[in-house]
Amino acid sequence: MALSPETRDKLKGVSTATLATALFKRGLRNQMIQDVRPLSAPKESMVGEAFTLRYMPAREDRNPLTAFRDRAHPQRKAVEECPPGAVFVIDSRKDARAASAGGILVTRLMQRGVAGVVTDGGFRDSAEIAGLAMPAFHSRPSAPTNLTLHEAIEINGPIGCGDAPVFPGDVIVGDADGVIVIPAHLADEIAAEAVEMTAYEDFVTEKVRGGQSILGLYPPTDESNLAVFAEWRKERGR
Repeated sequence: MALSPETRDKLKGVSTATLATALFKRGLRNQMIQDVRPLSAPKESMVGEAFTLRYMPAREDRNPLTAFRDRAHPQRKAVEECPPGAVFVIDSRKDARAASAGGILVTRLMQRGVAGVVTDGGFRDSAEIAGLAMPAFHSRPSAPTNLTLHEAIEINGPIGCGDAPVFPGDVIVGDADGVIVIPAHLADEIAAEAVEMTAYEDFVTEKVRGGQSILGLYPPTDESNLAVFAEWRKERGR
């Protein structure tokens, strides 16, 4: 299912925290990619369909440095095939002892119009990647080349990344709190609900900053707050 421009725009304006709550309402508890963080503060939420790369433990006789001379090497091939607007998600088995990728490959992804990159391992050239105009999330910096511990083995298949299941085409959203995975078939309804939730949360924040108690307000068990919220939305065009 292709991500519509309308849903993409909605998801750029909501937080992973709000999305996590919307998913939890549907019984989905394991959608946050654990222990990844942005290399630099995102200017807006990263949003795109997942395009995946899976690593397995490297075997020394299969992974000499000359492996990169092969134009069909899965890591290099995936970088050239990841579609514009997608998020490149790398399953590095939560092992940051060797890099998942480095500055040159991430720069190539950026130049190709990819929306972002996520690994549950680490990136080398992390300061360089942090300065790029594309969101990147990892566990920690890692200098050794991926060949020392990882073999790129499969492109665009189901993976686990930071203990979260990721299927190709799932919608990936990342912000300062981390990265969350929305099943593709739920993206439109989750985005619409999150926009509504965000409007109410903004209203609540304003009221709490003005001194109002959260009791009866958050959640809105006092229906008079919903009437005030309706007026607030009308005034602000929300």
